[in-house]
Amino acid sequence: MVESVIRLAVAEVDLKPSPINPRWILEGNPVARNTVLSSSRDGMASTLVWDCTAGRFNWFYDADETVYVVKGGVVIKDPAGVSRRLSAGDTIFFPAGARAEWHVEDYIRKVAFCRTSLPSPLFFAMRVYRRLARLFRGRGGEKTAHASFGG
Repeated sequence: MVESVIRLAVAEVDLKPSPINPRWILEGNPVARNTVLSSSRDGMASTLVWDCTAGRFNWFYDADETVYVVKGGVVIKDPAGVSRRLSAGDTIFFPAGARAEWHVEDYIRKVAFCRTSLPSPLFFAMRVYRRLARLFRGRGGEKTAHASFGG
């Protein structure tokens, strides 16, 4: 039996409770849920669907996150006090280490693309490995095994 390449549709996913850290909540009683749609083999990237009811809270990003708003909206305030309203169809990027205040007035559903960066020494080792793999493949002999890091 052949498995379908398409696994889930954003509107049809089963979301599970994903409570917001109570210390982050500034106002209201926001109820958040999510589900992971996919994860990379190395665990460094994932895609998830997340939704949340009305409330105001801080969010601290421990990984790079690109957000695509599917339904509803939110007002995002950065640490400088600049606010931006996002609604269905909007995209925003939060780098690892960022903080933002979220004010969900009614409801929001988003798709989040999250990526954790490799520590610098590991990133350097990966670059050396890729360069060596290309060097050996380019000698005309047998090809080496394909690098798992996309080399």
